[in-house]
Amino acid sequence: MAAHLSYGKVNLNILREAARKDLREFLDKCAGSKAIVWDEYLTGPFGLIAQYSLLKEHEVEKMFTLKSGKLPNADVKNIIFFVRPRLELMDIIAKNVQSEDRLHSSRDFHILFVPRRSMLCEQRLKDQGVLGSFINMEEYILDLIPYDGDLLSMEYESAFRECYLENDQTSLYHTAKGLMTLQALYGTIPQIYGKGDCARHVANMMLRMKREFAGIQNQILPVFDTLLLLDRNVDLLTPLATQLTYEGLIDEIYGINNGYVKLPPEKFAQMKQGEASKDLPTEPKKLQLNSAEELYAEIRDKNFNAVGAALSKKAKIISAAFEVRLVPDLPILMYVSWALLDPSEAFFDSLTVEQEFMTGVDTDKVNTYIEDCIAQKDPLIKILRLVCMQSVCNNGLKQKVLDYYKREILQTYGYEHILTLHNLEKVGLLKPQTSSRNNYPTIRKTLKLWMEDANEQNPNDISYVYSGYAPLSIRLTQVLARPGWRSIEEVLKMLPGPHFEERQQLPSGLHKKRTQGENRTTLVFFLGGVTYAEIAALRFLSQMEDSGMEYIIATTKLINGTTWIKTLMEGISWSPK
Repeated sequence: MAAHLSYGKVNLNILREAARKDLREFLDKCAGSKAIVWDEYLTGPFGLIAQYSLLKEHEVEKMFTLKSGKLPNADVKNIIFFVRPRLELMDIIAKNVQSEDRLHSSRDFHILFVPRRSMLCEQRLKDQGVLGSFINMEEYILDLIPYDGDLLSMEYESAFRECYLENDQTSLYHTAKGLMTLQALYGTIPQIYGKGDCARHVANMMLRMKREFAGIQNQILPVFDTLLLLDRNVDLLTPLATQLTYEGLIDEIYGINNGYVKLPPEKFAQMKQGEASKDLPTEPKKLQLNSAEELYAEIRDKNFNAVGAALSKKAKIISAAFEVRLVPDLPILMYVSWALLDPSEAFFDSLTVEQEFMTGVDTDKVNTYIEDCIAQKDPLIKILRLVCMQSVCNNGLKQKVLDYYKREILQTYGYEHILTLHNLEKVGLLKPQTSSRNNYPTIRKTLKLWMEDANEQNPNDISYVYSGYAPLSIRLTQVLARPGWRSIEEVLKMLPGPHFEERQQLPSGLHKKRTQGENRTTLVFFLGGVTYAEIAALRFLSQMEDSGMEYIIATTKLINGTTWIKTLMEGISWSPK
């Protein structure tokens, strides 16, 4: 399979440039030297839009993290707060401003709300007596952020929790707004398909917004032929499974945040064994992971069992051409690869149980492996992922099995987790079986979710990303392209939420005249999160010579089973470090 190094014909830099232009305009309003005070959560997403060099060009001299108390010293004319519209952050800003006012009465304060300005926040600043201190108070609409050449993310961590647990549709509004921005830049998307309640809401909001802006549409030839909106709760199984692509495993083991991975120092200290101990690294090594690095782009979407051969071949080419040390990140990338390629026995034991659940083996009784893991006090997240997976593959658990798991978890890990178990039940991840009929085997069979002979080395099907399991979400995408959803009507009815199709009228003259052999382009939007393994599966479909389809992926957040479950847990801090 050829390496997929250039991602298609859709230039996502247009979106990045539009975001940078808005940022420049705001910074230029604040004349003179500047210090930015960051809501820590925003630094990662902004890093995907603008490097420090861009901020420097506009007289940004200092940057601080938003903390209570007095601001650090900075000899600048302007202090700009980049913050999410959260009331608790307004209290911190008020204290910052009050401590500054007494010291620097000539200093100007500004706020940039991301992604929306908030009346409640302004009222809180007024109540604290500091609203009048701000010269500029604006919003910066950061909805869809280009993450890579074929990938957009809103980096909206709590979207799934808000939609399915708190019945808060704020993220869906931001999604609709983001898609309208996308259409303003890339043309109206003629066809919209969707599956799930949230998908229906987003499509309705888009259509309403389009009616409101009728007559002022950009005359742009559409870049996207189709938009597919998919609810995460249509496919709860996929994120629970351990991802088995190279990039997916890096995310499972080390965590990828805003396109960066932090590798623990001990993981690459062994590479420097011959050096003096004082030179050994003590800080995590931060690596950017995207298609700009050719080796990474070549192996990121491969099954981890196929990475070894690819790396060995690459290492020989590199060492023949020039010394590896001249390419600073390559040895680290290779070292991480070898570490990932040597999984523990426990890893395979867990994988075996996952695959048994996916194939319907012993899903209706208490699993002895899960029992043993609880007895050994394995990490709670691991237990929750496995129990939820068993529940999803069995259309819920028998009441006595569910009660047994709950009792064991609470007695072993603490009764404070009762709220977490309640949350998992409320979103449908862990639930009692309400009917004797389990639809999962029918869904699995009809959509071919399990492929016994998945080829990991030279894949011919998307199931290679989970060594046999084909993600339900991607099968739905694949079937939509050919032969179409009408062929699976019965299965679609078994999955939660409505499925629908909408057509958006294009202005005359903007209908695409397709040349022979030209691919169609589909934007697949995952509401509630997407995994790297699902992204790899869509890239695989884009590369298939006979597919005639190119996929661009968008999501509220890039997730894995651990980060996803953490957002549903109570009593723990799950914001990124």
